[in-house]
Amino acid sequence: MTSNPTQHFYDRISHVYDLIADGGEHVAREKGLELLAVQPGESVLEVGFGTGHSVVTLADAVGEHGKVSGIDISPGMRDVAMKRVREADCADRVDLVVQAAPPLPFADDSFDVVTMSFTLELFLLDTIPAVLAECRRVLKPGGRLGVVSMAAVEDGDRESALERTYIWMHTHFPHIVDCQPIPLEKMLQDAGFVMTRHERTDLFTMPVAIAVAEVA
Repeated sequence: MTSNPTQHFYDRISHVYDLIADGGEHVAREKGLELLAVQPGESVLEVGFGTGHSVVTLADAVGEHGKVSGIDISPGMRDVAMKRVREADCADRVDLVVQAAPPLPFADDSFDVVTMSFTLELFLLDTIPAVLAECRRVLKPGGRLGVVSMAAVEDGDRESALERTYIWMHTHFPHIVDCQPIPLEKMLQDAGFVMTRHERTDLFTMPVAIAVAEVA
C-alpha cells in the first residue's frame, strides 16, 4: 500500500470519481478547453489528468499529428483514463505518466499548451508557485497555460454560506476536503504569466476561475 495519503485517496475513488465530482465540474472544465482552443498538431500536457475526459478531448483536438501527455499522482486514475483513451481509439497519441509534481518530468520548451482543471488548488499554497514555474519551464516560447480552479471570491463580493463551510472544512479536515479556493488570477500574474482570456463561473455557489495565460 502506498504511503502517500493523497495517492491512496485518489486510487480508492478512481472508479467512482465521475459519479462523485464530474457532474458538477464538467461544465467549467469544458469551458476551459473551449477558451484554450487547442489546435491540430499541437503538443499538450495535462497536469492532473484524472479519469481522462480532457485527455480524450485534447487528443481529438490535436489530431493524428499532435501529442497529448499527462501526469497524475494516482495509478488508479491512470488506469481509468487509459481505458477511456483506448475506447476512444486515440492511444497512439497519448502518453500518461504517474508521478508526483513538482517537478514535471519533461524537458524545457516541450509543449505548446499546458492545462489543468480542478488540480492547482489541490497543492499546498506554498507549493503552487513551484508548480506554475514548472509549467513555464516546459512551455515553448509563445505557449499558453489554461487553468480551471476553485477561486477565492473577488474584492467586494461576499462568500456564500457554502463557500464559508467549504473553507472551514478544508482548514480543519484537509484529508476530506483536499482543495481550497485560491486567488488564481493573482497567482498567475505573480508567476510571470499574462492572462489573455478570463472568465468566472460558479460551482454550487462557489466561484470558479477559468483562465488562459501566456508567459510575460
